[in-house]
Amino acid sequence: MIIILYLSAAVAAIAFFYLVIYLTRTLKSLQVTLDSVSTTLIGLEKQLDGVTRETTELLHKTNNLADDIQRKSNSLNSVVDAVKDVGQSVQKFNQSIQTITHSVNCSVEENKDKVSQIVQWSNVLLELKDRWKMKKNAATMEDAYEYEEGRRDRELERERRRGRY
Repeated sequence: MIIILYLSAAVAAIAFFYLVIYLTRTLKSLQVTLDSVSTTLIGLEKQLDGVTRETTELLHKTNNLADDIQRKSNSLNSVVDAVKDVGQSVQKFNQSIQTITHSVNCSVEENKDKVSQIVQWSNVLLELKDRWKMKKNAATMEDAYEYEEGRRDRELERERRRGRY
């Protein structure tokens, strides 16, 4: 029985030895895996720091851009208000023109006969003016003709004196 007891103790010791060897191998494999995970996490941490910095810079740029857009929007609002005021001024001007046109049309309708008479008298005056100009031009033409005849006569007289004719 003692032998069995020794034998059992030896089998238990051998089993424990194999268990320790397999546990050692497993722990070494686990250590390699954990080292790899640790290296990966360090790289990931560096990349995360870079991403965090870039995200912070991007956020600052976005905020600056938003501020710039807000300033430009405020400036544009004043331009839009000015254009709106110009539009209202043009509309008032158009209304004034329409009122004046309506008033003139009403006056013309009321004074249609008078306007017709004025047009007729102006046509008569223009015709008289044209006739007066024609008479004046005719008189000027006669004077020019007489002057030219006198000049020719004087030239002929000079030529006769020189003995050419």
